[in-house]
Amino acid sequence: MKNWNFKVKNNPAEIKNNLQSSLASAHGFVIDIKSDNSSRITFKIRKRLLYAWYIVYHNNLVVNGKLSRADNQDETDVHISFGQNILWKFVILAHLSLGLSFIAAIVLGNNSGNSMYLLAALTFAIVLLLWFRLQKKHKNDVEEYKKLLSETLGF
Repeated sequence: MKNWNFKVKNNPAEIKNNLQSSLASAHGFVIDIKSDNSSRITFKIRKRLLYAWYIVYHNNLVVNGKLSRADNQDETDVHISFGQNILWKFVILAHLSLGLSFIAAIVLGNNSGNSMYLLAALTFAIVLLLWFRLQKKHKNDVEEYKKLLSETLGF
């Protein structure tokens, strides 16, 4: 999870209205804003799922943010964290456990053919490829969201 902190020269209510107006309908985003009072606002942003096959690829980043009034009345402290969707972690864990079970079957079983070693190596290769691809996509998505939020918040 990556964190991003900065200050903006607007009050939290103006930033809340700006986020709702610019992200709610544009770019296919879902924004959930909760405010306890006018000085503390939390929000969550993620991409809207348009098709079922987007669930793993397009919706793997969740943005959590907090807006709080700074010491100066005209400034707002913005704290944003970028997290990965839990589904990706389950996919990687499932492939890893499948590969480990193949290796356990080879060690514990009497039939230790080369095909089982090949299947275990292929499963681990898929896990590594998936992990590196996910990390690259996560980094690119964080940069995309940072650019979008900096344009939206106007700093």
